[in-house]
Amino acid sequence: MSQSVTRAARIIDAIAADPRTVAELAEAFGLHRSTMFRELQSLEEVGWVRRRGSGRYTLGPRLAALSKEALDSLDLREAGAEHVRRLQRRTGNTVHLAALMDRSIVYVDKAEDESGVRMYSRIGRAVIPYCSAVGKAILANLDAAGRDAVLDGVTWERHTDHTITTRERLDRELAVVAARGWATDDREFEPYVNCIAVPIQSPMGVVGAISVTAIRMVADLERLKTFLPALRETAEAISRELG
Repeated sequence: MSQSVTRAARIIDAIAADPRTVAELAEAFGLHRSTMFRELQSLEEVGWVRRRGSGRYTLGPRLAALSKEALDSLDLREAGAEHVRRLQRRTGNTVHLAALMDRSIVYVDKAEDESGVRMYSRIGRAVIPYCSAVGKAILANLDAAGRDAVLDGVTWERHTDHTITTRERLDRELAVVAARGWATDDREFEPYVNCIAVPIQSPMGVVGAISVTAIRMVADLERLKTFLPALRETAEAISRELG
């Protein structure tokens, strides 16, 4: 891949994670501001990025449209759509469907609860693998090489007092997850949110995970564990549709 294409892809990744100004991007990539400005102009012309009134750059409409088309074409999203909504109706809580896509784990579908409380997660957004239930459910079912690929380059950031921040500690938890067949997020990304997830398998191995998420004051982790039979049933139904 050419250097210019690689740099453009890295700029888009950076903007997707956090909208930034020309100056911030230039500093992050070690480029002169005028060089970064030209890069952003080119990306803006084709709709990959757009400039807000604040001067920060975000993902553009063309990229958003392509992202939706890519998500819609995913077998897992198609196979899981009705099952996700059925599980949400059964549990009354938010249900997430996440897919393993190359070296990333991405939310591909979501059915919100009816309380009006909205979660941080968004369809198409990458999952932080070490502090999410879906991330850990998938990682626990990968071989060593696959796990390393997903975690390569991860920045171990402490989001709450409960966040796992080392590979050693994560590996210990993943061993437990693999043995019991389900994973949790116990206030690890947001202090008032907990989640429980199970993996989704295909003939080729793990392809994703499905979870039930709730605000702790609505349903604590012990309450979420009562949904494990429904979660497993849903994951198995999606797996059957995948063949």
